[in-house]
Amino acid sequence: MTAAYHWLFVPLTLGLALVMALMETLYVTTKDEFWKRTAQFWIKIFAINFAVGIATGIILEFEFGTNWSNYSWMVGDMFGAPLAIEGILAFFMEATFFAVMFFGWDKVSKRFHLASTWLTGIGASISAYWILVANGWMQNPVGTTFNPDTVRSEMASAQAFWEVISNPVAVSKFCHAITSGWVTGGVFVVGISCWYLMRGRHRRFARASILMGSIVGIVGSFAVMLSGDSSGVHAAEFQPMKLAAAEGLEDGGRRAAFTIVPGVKIPGMLSILATHDLDGYVPGINDILNGYTDNEGNVIPSVAEKMQMGRTALDALARYRELRDIDPEAAAQARAVLDANVQYMGYGHLEKPEDVIPPVGVVFWAFRLMVGLGMLMLLVLLVAGWLAWKDRLDGKKWLYIVTLVCIPLVYICGQSGWVVAEVGRQPWTIQGLLPVNVAISSLSAAAVKTTFFLFLAIFTLFLAIEIRIMVGAIKKGPEIPED
Repeated sequence: MTAAYHWLFVPLTLGLALVMALMETLYVTTKDEFWKRTAQFWIKIFAINFAVGIATGIILEFEFGTNWSNYSWMVGDMFGAPLAIEGILAFFMEATFFAVMFFGWDKVSKRFHLASTWLTGIGASISAYWILVANGWMQNPVGTTFNPDTVRSEMASAQAFWEVISNPVAVSKFCHAITSGWVTGGVFVVGISCWYLMRGRHRRFARASILMGSIVGIVGSFAVMLSGDSSGVHAAEFQPMKLAAAEGLEDGGRRAAFTIVPGVKIPGMLSILATHDLDGYVPGINDILNGYTDNEGNVIPSVAEKMQMGRTALDALARYRELRDIDPEAAAQARAVLDANVQYMGYGHLEKPEDVIPPVGVVFWAFRLMVGLGMLMLLVLLVAGWLAWKDRLDGKKWLYIVTLVCIPLVYICGQSGWVVAEVGRQPWTIQGLLPVNVAISSLSAAAVKTTFFLFLAIFTLFLAIEIRIMVGAIKKGPEIPED
């Protein structure tokens, strides 16, 4: 719930950062005061959204200690590093240049102010990168080794650190998140600008903003498709159960069909998307449960076999910690058994093989909602951008209404993507290593319910306040003389 609320603010921050930076660039290069006033308006909207988004993000980090203490104990040495870098480098960078951007119009030179605006947006993107490095590691844990003496996953070298920050899952998730933010920002700018046209206000401002928002959104849409393609390939390689759930694929195979909706399929398309090969093998849910041979010829054990090896690893860990100070030779033998089975240690905590299946219906429909709404956003942006380019926006009431409706829809699209990413990897907190039932703190149900509804009420209040302030700023409009 906290992450979902946080993601209401992040994509608009990422999208508006690019829009306002491009507008201010036009002001500096053309010296047209119109572009300064236009950029100032969108910077004001950016500031409102940015301020509220910070609060939800800070609470998220506190929750690792309160609700996920076992998780924090096991992977805190690794997981804390990118979050610390995000706070020290990116957040302070954002905060510093945000102050100059928002308050420094008449206090610094035009070029320094422009640099501050760009650096605020770049800082937000860097912040997103380090957070997604942490999240990507949870999806594909690389660069760390399990230390039985501390019962922690640790980075043992600088090379391991580079493996973590260059994790292909993290890179593709970063690209997908950033470019989806561009789509959100583009749709938001186009929708609000169409509202001004509907009211017959600030026509030049609205036309210019629609054109700029459409360009940013269209570029973002095509970039989302590219990053989404790499995300699909990575899911097939590192999280095949997530891909199978997103497709509702019970029995896989070669030339696997892509399901548009139940009963409507494109033969072979899933194999192409997942492996970039028409004859590529895509395992289904049953294949993963029972074991299969992947495209490289590797034999993947059944879940039951992984559970047995996981329990062997847990038993060996217990023996090693018991014997390491009293019988080094026996402890070394237990350590050898642990090292041979440690990659499946998380499976030892599962009760039955079916526990590895996420909620298929939720993931299946969330994926289709994400893709369907994403295609709708691209279509609307193309139409709005074309009409703005040709100066044919006047009187298009149907477009004004559609773009306004698209504002909540683009948020639903983004939330659906995170449902696929996070619900799709259940039951794992860390893929294959740590299931949710082991990662959580020892809290009573009453304590969790209390904080859940408390945060729900606080975040809803934050959201209502943000919307009210933002609506007030929009109604007031940019400080540009009416056409």
